[in-house]
Amino acid sequence: MCMLIFIQGSDTHKLYKQKLEDVIKLQGSCSGLIARQKKKLRELSETIKTCKSSGNADESDSINRIQQLIRGKQNHFFEMEAFLPKKNGLYLSLVLGNVNVTLLSKQAKFAYKDEYEKFKLYLTIILVIVSFTCRFLLNYRAVDSVLNFLLVWYYCTLTIRESILINNGSRIKGWWVFHHYISTFLSGVMLTWPDDLMYQMFRNQFLFFTMYQSFVQFLQYYYQSGCLYRLRALGERHTMDLTVEGFQSWMWRGLTFLLPFLFFGHFWQFYNAVTLFQMTRYPACKEWQVPMCGLTFFALFLGNFSTTLRVVHQKFQKQKEDKKEA
Repeated sequence: MCMLIFIQGSDTHKLYKQKLEDVIKLQGSCSGLIARQKKKLRELSETIKTCKSSGNADESDSINRIQQLIRGKQNHFFEMEAFLPKKNGLYLSLVLGNVNVTLLSKQAKFAYKDEYEKFKLYLTIILVIVSFTCRFLLNYRAVDSVLNFLLVWYYCTLTIRESILINNGSRIKGWWVFHHYISTFLSGVMLTWPDDLMYQMFRNQFLFFTMYQSFVQFLQYYYQSGCLYRLRALGERHTMDLTVEGFQSWMWRGLTFLLPFLFFGHFWQFYNAVTLFQMTRYPACKEWQVPMCGLTFFALFLGNFSTTLRVVHQKFQKQKEDKKEA
C-alpha cells in the first residue's frame, strides 16, 4: 500500500515538473508575441498621428476611433502582461536581485494586495499608539528612536511591496509611490538626530504631526477600501487598484469630505519645514539634520499639495466639459 502511494506520488511529481516546463515555454512564447504586437501598435500610432496632423475634418472621426481601439488593445496587453514574468525594476533588482515576483493567479494577486492593505492598516494603528506613548507617557530618546525606526521599516516595506504589486498589475504610480521613498529618507534622518536642544524643540511638534498623519491614513484606508470595493463591483475600477495616502480622481464620488483633512496635513508639512528653517538661525543649531529635515518636509508638501490640487482641478475641468456637452 505504501509502495503504491509512493509510485503515485512520484508520477504526479513528474507530471507536475513536465507541466511546469510547458508553462515556462508558454510564458516565453506569450511574452515574445506581446512584445511584437506592442511594437506594431507603436508604429501604427505614429503613422496615425502623422495622418491626423495632415488629414481633414472628415477623417478625424475615423482616426479617433482607431486611436480608441489602439488604447483598448494596449490595456488588454497590460492585463495579459500582469500574468507573465517580467524583469524587475532597478529598485527591486537592488533589493531582491533577479527573483521573479510575478504571481500567476488572480487569487494569489488579490491575496497579496489584501495583505498589503492590512499591513498598512495595522501599522498605522501601531504608529498612532507609539507616537501617543512617546508624546504623553515616555519622554525618552530611546523610545523616540523606536518610533523612528518603525517609520523607516514601515516605509521601506511599503516601497518593496508596492514595487511587487506594480509588477503584478497594480496601477499605483507617480507621486504616490515616490513620496514613500522620501518619507523613508526623512524617517532615517530623524532616527540619526541626536538628543539635543534642537531636537527637543521640534520633538513635540513632530510627534503631534505623526499622530495626525497616522489618523488621516486610517481614515483614508477605511473609506477608500469601501469605495474601491463598490467601484470594483460595478466594473469601474481594476481589481488590483490600491488605497493611497492622497486623493485620486476615482475618489471624487463620496470621498471629497477627506480633502480638508488632506490639505490640513499638507500645510502642516509646510509648517514643519518653516519651523525647521527658522531653527537653523539659532546659534546652538549645529546639526545637519535640521536643514535636511526642513528640505524634506518642504519637498513632501510641494509634491502632496500640487498632486492633490491637480487632481481636483482636472475634475472640475472635466465637470465643466461634461456640462457643455450636455
